[in-house]
Amino acid sequence: MSTATLSTTPPTPPSKTSRHTGKLFALTGAVVGVIYGYDTGSISGALVFLSQDFQLTEAEKGLVNSILVGGSILGALIGGKLADALGRKAAMLIVAASYAVFVALSALAPNVVVLDAVRFLLGVAIGISIVAAPLYIAESTPARIRGASVAAYQVATVAGIVLTYFVNWGLSDGGHWRWMLGLSAIPAALVLIPLFRLPDTPRWYVLKGRTERAVEVMAMTDPDVDPRAEVAAVSAALAQESGGGGRALLHKPYVRATLFVVGLGFFCQITGINAVTYYSPQIFEEMGFTGDGQNFLLPSFVQLASLAATVLAILIIDRLGRRAVLLSGIGTMVVMLAVLTVVFGRGELSGATIWVGFGAILLFTAAFNFGFGSLIWVYAGEAFPAQLRSTGASVMLTADLVANLLIAQFFPSLMAWAGAAWTFAGLGALALAALVFASVTAPETKGRHLEEVQGYWRNGGRWPTPAPETAP
Repeated sequence: MSTATLSTTPPTPPSKTSRHTGKLFALTGAVVGVIYGYDTGSISGALVFLSQDFQLTEAEKGLVNSILVGGSILGALIGGKLADALGRKAAMLIVAASYAVFVALSALAPNVVVLDAVRFLLGVAIGISIVAAPLYIAESTPARIRGASVAAYQVATVAGIVLTYFVNWGLSDGGHWRWMLGLSAIPAALVLIPLFRLPDTPRWYVLKGRTERAVEVMAMTDPDVDPRAEVAAVSAALAQESGGGGRALLHKPYVRATLFVVGLGFFCQITGINAVTYYSPQIFEEMGFTGDGQNFLLPSFVQLASLAATVLAILIIDRLGRRAVLLSGIGTMVVMLAVLTVVFGRGELSGATIWVGFGAILLFTAAFNFGFGSLIWVYAGEAFPAQLRSTGASVMLTADLVANLLIAQFFPSLMAWAGAAWTFAGLGALALAALVFASVTAPETKGRHLEEVQGYWRNGGRWPTPAPETAP
């Protein structure tokens, strides 16, 4: 790939308005995260009522849930190439417009066939978004706040899920499932306005040889650095890369990075977080809860705790580092799954045991969002150099979605066949394996520039230079 020669003319000092551009990148990406979270969780309440209207069988109910994940897998597979070919900004525009159109169409679906078709297309948009949004944020925010900025996407996603449960609860008396599904079309349309006004990321401009434009945008997004020096570093890193295709991920020096991101993406979901998101009514019923508290309010409290945990992760992720946050989150998940195994192993639940089980579900979900949930977006944006970043993110999140599909499809069957105790024991064993995997493979990228990360993989999983000092 050819790059234009950088001129020696100093850049125009950034205006006060331009100093806020980097934050606007993160904020716009976060709004997309809220919509993504809402659209992912809205079916949990709507399915109760649309199943009655459409007279769905159990298999048809399962398909309404899993077809969204199937579309997301396709979206994640094409998301990286789309973000490289058209730009991170263009991919985000496609996502926002698709959200607005497909959620509106799902609310108007006359039958389950149309609903499934529209939800598949919505899933494709979701798959693109979970590749494009972290890239968009990671490549347009300064290194000192990049971890928190990307983790904010997870905060936004959890906020969207929380919003979904409260909206579902508010609309449940009238069974208004069409409103439950369609409300997010409004913010999806509105977020197009700032997206049109924002530029693409500096690193994408360098990727396309538009270095002067990259210097301009770098000055806007991080006015505290020398934009020409930063763009020159990006250009040099790109010049050393042989290409951004999938084959490069399977050869040295990045095969180690590929194994890490695929493993992390798979473990993120196979440990069971979406069993709680998709099937919390069934889980709470096993515990002995009934009524609206089971269907809507208890999941809302669980997600509120998760939101608090994700905010905490943002506050400390660029201070304590990625590994400390990730490993403590997974470790807590292991403990809570062990508690659930014991709780359900006691047989019929009553009294305080029910609330111990609820507390374990709450802490398990909060721990996931503190560790896995926050860090997967960070590592998706950091694990590879610019020319491989979008492809690597697609691979990571495809592994995540495949595991998600397995949980969505088989968790209810496992609960019925093996019982809750053995099901949670199995998830606990997988979480323990995830803890071992992450402790061995996860790099500490705190404070590192994105172009530095490639040196870690080139050096056999060791940093060739000392870690930057962190200001107190």
